Amino acid sequence: MRDDHAALPRPAGQADFYAEQGYLIVEDLLNGAELAELEADLVKLARGGYDAPGIKPVSAGVGDAESVTESVTETLERILCIHMPHFVSPVVRRFTAHPGITEVLGRIVGAHLRPGHWNGGVKCMQSMFFAKPPGKPGQAWHQDECFIPTRDRSLCAAWIAIDDATLDNGCLRVIPGSHLAGTLYPFREHSQTDEFDPAPESHGFDDDNEIAVELRAGSVLFFNGYLLHRSRKNTSGRYRRALVNHYMSTQSQLHWRLDEELADGSRHGSDNRSVHVVCGEDPHARLGYKTPANPVYLREYEEHGDAPSS
Repeated sequence: MRDDHAALPRPAGQADFYAEQGYLIVEDLLNGAELAELEADLVKLARGGYDAPGIKPVSAGVGDAESVTESVTETLERILCIHMPHFVSPVVRRFTAHPGITEVLGRIVGAHLRPGHWNGGVKCMQSMFFAKPPGKPGQAWHQDECFIPTRDRSLCAAWIAIDDATLDNGCLRVIPGSHLAGTLYPFREHSQTDEFDPAPESHGFDDDNEIAVELRAGSVLFFNGYLLHRSRKNTSGRYRRALVNHYMSTQSQLHWRLDEELADGSRHGSDNRSVHVVCGEDPHARLGYKTPANPVYLREYEEHGDAPSS
């Protein structure tokens, strides 16, 4: 396994690098103040500070600062993932459209398409907050496109490191170029339950070219929905928190969760409209935008879900 990654391209070369390798690292994209704001808001979210059914408010505690810190720690230790926080948190929603992130997305989301086949528009359909406390497992090989079908292969994750992501606390690992064939690999159960969570693993490929992607807090890893990736157990004494947002071209309809109940009691038609545009134009804007009835939900470590975690 290689633990290095290719030299980071300048903005002019980002689209080509992403199209060829399937991932892109942009270091220090968030500044210190932005990172502190996002971190504080995600702690608020985890402690039930927003009106989100399923996330019970946690008392801040009374007494000294140590008791409050212990309360926060206990809250984060149980979190595998909080899904869709951008529906309740104005801070998270604003960060899904962070200017530095959208500038990169406007170059790379349709980089694999022929000139003239993408209008530069990008929409966001998902946000996910991962706490990954010390001692907790990662997830085995998978591809995000298996869970969020985009049809035009434009699915792109923006993985924002809130803490330094390192080898010992379970940074992401990818197989460069594994997106190029456009193959979605089958799943199977795995027996490495100490290393990975119970979600099934993708198989049927060679992982000799795997690389570990270590990131400083505030840096962002962008990767294609077909790119094979995984993360290992957090063996450190530190958290490895991350906010992961998913995006795609506005030109492609989203055939995902079409039967979910919306806030008005209706359902999606043939295009999931629980999205928001972060850059460019949406040719389907005439269909409007909708909000699910209870979009935010918590997955805890004792629950065995089958949605992707990184």
